Amino acid sequence: MSKKILITGGTGFIGRELCKHLLKAGHTVTVLSRQKPATVKAICGKVEPVADLNLLKAHPGFDAVFNLAGEGIADKRWSQERKASLLDSRVALTLSLVSIIRSWEKLPEVLISGSAVGFYGDQQGHLVTEDTAPNPEFTHKLCSEWEDAALSLQADGVRVCLSRTGLVVGQDGGFLERMILPFKLGLGGKLGNGQQYMPWVHRDDVVAGLIWMFENQLPHGPYNMVSPNPVTNEEFTRTLARVLKRPAILPAPAAMLKLALGEMAGLLLTGQKAVPTRLQTEGFEFSYPHLEPALRDSVKK
Repeated sequence: MSKKILITGGTGFIGRELCKHLLKAGHTVTVLSRQKPATVKAICGKVEPVADLNLLKAHPGFDAVFNLAGEGIADKRWSQERKASLLDSRVALTLSLVSIIRSWEKLPEVLISGSAVGFYGDQQGHLVTEDTAPNPEFTHKLCSEWEDAALSLQADGVRVCLSRTGLVVGQDGGFLERMILPFKLGLGGKLGNGQQYMPWVHRDDVVAGLIWMFENQLPHGPYNMVSPNPVTNEEFTRTLARVLKRPAILPAPAAMLKLALGEMAGLLLTGQKAVPTRLQTEGFEFSYPHLEPALRDSVKK
């Protein structure tokens, strides 16, 4: 049965693939984006672009909302202004979205809102499930306030799901795109001591997981959107080098990363051994549970 769906962040690395899958399934998709309508359609397909959230005030309503918008967390060094901008692009937007949704003639059946495994902060080598207590730091504050903004809609009877996404690999984009060129040039290597965990996931599984949350009536609350098999940075580096048939012999020392990136270096030097406990317990199946096949698919042309 065709549904009316609203997506924020629809032109992003995950959003554009989600749009294509939803359109293929026969749903009507509206994408909130500041980009030109022609650009949005070129990226997402036959969607209806909307440039301003306020244009949806007092709207008849959508059956489901996917909230995936947010500035890239690693795009710029974390100054106080940059941190405020990151919070604004997630928390303030989500609060505005919830306010607009409450003005609709009919509330959605479900709000599926983005988050990240950064919610847990640095967890060293401990296994991280959805029940793991977070380590208070900036990424936790960012994700926690982002999630709370979305969860506020539960008071209105709307089912809310949170996708705590890991490092997403896939073709033509994402963090992997930044890594491939140095590795192809033989300049790749582990970061710091390489023992920090990288909770990776293939984009196909993220999109399938989001659609699973949308199509099923029982999912609610937070889900770790990560592969069942997290690896250390050293393992990830070694596997990527093997897939690209290149050496990985030039490590980036922790001190150099801290000097270059400041507090943001923590994104590279710490991590979470996160696993998708709830997804697997509740019946979701991964297409790419192992890293090497996921990377081979991601780098093929």
